[in-house]
Amino acid sequence: MVGSPHPRRRPVGPFVRFAFGVAFSLVGSPHVRGADLGEAEKLFCTGKYAECQKLTAGEIAKGADAASWWVLKVRAETARGEYTAAGKTIEDARTRFPDDLVLHLLAHEVYRTSGREKEAAAALAAVQRQIDNRAASTPAERVALGRYLLSTGADAKEVLDRYFNPVVKNTPAYLDAHLAVAELALTKHDRALAAETLQKAPKESAGQDPRYHHLLARAFAEDDRARAMKAIAEALAINPHHADSLLFRADHLIDAEDFAGAEDVLKTVLATDPGEPRAWAYRAAITHLHEDAAGEKAAREKALARWPGNPHVEHLIGRKLSQDYRFKEGAAYQRKALEKDKQYLPAKAQLCLDLLRLGDETEGWKLAAEVFAADGYNVVAHNLVALRDQLSKFRNITADGFVLRMEEKEADLYGRQALAVLQRAKKVLCEKYGVRLDKPITVEIFPRGQDFAVRTFGMPGSEGVLGVCFGPVITVNGPAAQGTSPSSWEAIVWHEFCHTVTLHKTRNKMPRWLSEGISVYEESLENPGWGRWMTPRYREMTLGDDLIPLSRLSSAFLSPKSALHVQFAYFESALAVEFLVSRYGFDALKTALDDLGAGLSVNEALERRTGRPLAKLDSEFTDFARARAKSVAPDATWEEPDLKDEADSAAVRVWLQKHPQSFWGRQRLCRGLVREQKWAEAEKELNGLRGVYPEYAGPNNAYELLAVLYRQTARPKEEGAALEEWAKRDGDATAAHQRLIELGAAAGDWTAAARNARRWLAVNPLAPAPHRALAQAGEHLNERNEATTAYRAVLRFGVPDAASVRYRLAVLLEQSGERDAARREVLKALEEAPRFREAHELLLKLVAAAEKSPAPPRPEKNP
Repeated sequence: MVGSPHPRRRPVGPFVRFAFGVAFSLVGSPHVRGADLGEAEKLFCTGKYAECQKLTAGEIAKGADAASWWVLKVRAETARGEYTAAGKTIEDARTRFPDDLVLHLLAHEVYRTSGREKEAAAALAAVQRQIDNRAASTPAERVALGRYLLSTGADAKEVLDRYFNPVVKNTPAYLDAHLAVAELALTKHDRALAAETLQKAPKESAGQDPRYHHLLARAFAEDDRARAMKAIAEALAINPHHADSLLFRADHLIDAEDFAGAEDVLKTVLATDPGEPRAWAYRAAITHLHEDAAGEKAAREKALARWPGNPHVEHLIGRKLSQDYRFKEGAAYQRKALEKDKQYLPAKAQLCLDLLRLGDETEGWKLAAEVFAADGYNVVAHNLVALRDQLSKFRNITADGFVLRMEEKEADLYGRQALAVLQRAKKVLCEKYGVRLDKPITVEIFPRGQDFAVRTFGMPGSEGVLGVCFGPVITVNGPAAQGTSPSSWEAIVWHEFCHTVTLHKTRNKMPRWLSEGISVYEESLENPGWGRWMTPRYREMTLGDDLIPLSRLSSAFLSPKSALHVQFAYFESALAVEFLVSRYGFDALKTALDDLGAGLSVNEALERRTGRPLAKLDSEFTDFARARAKSVAPDATWEEPDLKDEADSAAVRVWLQKHPQSFWGRQRLCRGLVREQKWAEAEKELNGLRGVYPEYAGPNNAYELLAVLYRQTARPKEEGAALEEWAKRDGDATAAHQRLIELGAAAGDWTAAARNARRWLAVNPLAPAPHRALAQAGEHLNERNEATTAYRAVLRFGVPDAASVRYRLAVLLEQSGERDAARREVLKALEEAPRFREAHELLLKLVAAAEKSPAPPRPEKNP
């Protein structure tokens, strides 16, 4: 799509440790360090769990007098998956330290995550006795108790205020309190609070703790992927076996469809803890995506082996499936999680999102309300509940299998046009791809970017994202949400509906690059001005190291170096689709989509339908893409003038003597000549520039500058031709559309005026000028319905000449035989302008007509 089409943003889900074992402080209570405790902590922190286990066992055998040794030994044992040993250690510790709150809390978690429900309940009772008998006194006790209360569903804000924040305030050097606040914030999707808290953590101890870097990665995962991955690398540099960080990396690799890389990471995790439930859950998700039902079942059973009642296993599997657009399968897994624990809010919140994306709004909104009622700190639930109130004010336009949902005023301004675009897209694309949609498609167009983001991602903040398709549900950032330079909403809608078609055809089983590539490719076929052309920067990237092999294109969307690289990924994906169609035919692409729906991988499908091994396809595509790049401005060079902004055309000519083929230098010369009104020289240079690079439609393109030149030299025919060439190449060029309307009206070419008014409205229907132009053109072309609709739209803006507009509307209605409606409009015109002579004359005409043709008498009521 224009801007950032169908971005399948994949939020990294919570890896909160208490899902499988609370991340207690390394030290217990009382906080008494033995001679070698610091060494033992360092061994644990750096992932040397066996050595830590050995050292702590030795100190305990020597009669260590601090519970900290037992806590550390238990953590080392659980890190290695040795829960039987951990249970024995915790039992011994509780016997030795019967009043230690941290040990009782740790015991409850160890028992629970190893499936020992009765022992967990007994430990919980001991925790409650301790809480009843005394208050948590040490920082470690307060933080551990706060974490425990969160795991039992306590109010998050109360825990934050009563347990975590006081420790942060009174003991700022205690790192674990900062980590606990960050964990809590991330669980509630409050990334800003997490990042702020972590940045205030004690630098020395935080920098040496992998947990700190892991949480920092999660805080930046949505907004700064590169920074997040850097933080994970720092965590793993400290502890190569840190499970949370390794699983974060595996999550990222799965999103990038690098399943082999993810498997390697999971093997590393399982080498340390062979029963790590999250690692097996990820493996279950991967095997599901590979259509390996037996492997999925085996992996899921392994994930649940330690704790069969663990709801996080199904929740994690389902979340990864939903992030791959398998919403139905993902929702089914969330329901399994809720069967284990009806109050497990992460599963309920994810099921809410899945159902809303599937168009099941009744249950989806109900779940949002339930999550918010149970957890008022949950940012996603809060946002969704607030959004539901906003959506209730939208208008529903239903026709031809679509439910188009828009804000009232915008529905009046361009609702009919939006529905017409969808209907045309459905006719063209469903027929082309052999798809029959079996349920209504909901399309929601938002005037506020934050509402779009909440509906789409559950959270505000979606800069650069214009539309998202979930299959049966499409969400769009409307023109009002895009700022002062909106992209064509028609292109966005077309692009997203194309996703609906291809997702339906493949049963949502298609890689990111192919999904995006087809939609961008189809945009270009429908309207070349909507497509992506080979910019100078794209040309450079295509010929350089930024071109990604076809077989790895999906990774370009998940590991971009910059925003430019994201946009290049869309361009390259469309180029890949063009390559496949031009080289192997559209039927090869179409049947490959059927193969994806049947469960084949994209690589298998492409090899099958092209008859080429993947390595050969990669090579052929690279050659195709680079040949295309070399064909663009083949005689140009790309040096940029190192001249001051005020340099005149003479200075540019001197520079060009050393760089005669520089495109940027020649463009700079043309701009200077136009600015200096040297029209003859400028026209010659601009025609030369256009000939060198006719595809260029960026800032200060040859067509735009030629149009200025022709306007200043009173050559309207040539000006119109230049503007038309610009408009064909750039569907968002509203300046060209506006001037073409003026030229068409001046020449009496109302067909051209109407065409360009529609082009303008396709980009920005929220200004009165294009509606007025379309209305005037409609009057001249005798297109009364279109003119009437356009004049009604003009009135929605509260224009100062409303009386005149209402009069013109009344004339059109009278001509169409709608006398009552015409009379209402002319009376409104006279209310605003009582001396409006033409309106009075029209009113008299309408009254006379009504007297000649009185309304038929009403039938009498039966007595």
